[in-house]
Amino acid sequence: MANIKSQIKRNRQNENRRLRNRNIRGAARTAVSQARAALEANEPETKAAILKAISALDKAAEKGVIHKNNAARRKGRLMKKLAAIGTGTSAPEAKPAKAKKAAPRRRSNASK
Repeated sequence: MANIKSQIKRNRQNENRRLRNRNIRGAARTAVSQARAALEANEPETKAAILKAISALDKAAEKGVIHKNNAARRKGRLMKKLAAIGTGTSAPEAKPAKAKKAAPRRRSNASK
């Protein structure tokens, strides 16, 4: 237990923030898991569930509960699965192979 007055206050603030963050993070997790379940069951309201999950992730990132890149990564995964279902392919097959760039040509000494 802290003896310093400012640390006692900081502990109180941290506990309040932890409880608030827990609700927001839990709502985001629930929305994502419902969206995944809708994707796997191929339900008609899949897109609505995914949009709800994206909204929950954005809110969590906006409030600083999760990092913005974490939210972006999770949203990307959901959208990738949705796109794969839309095209009728599985998720790994939906990703096109990257074309390799040709190596830059070197100038010969004759052109100098």
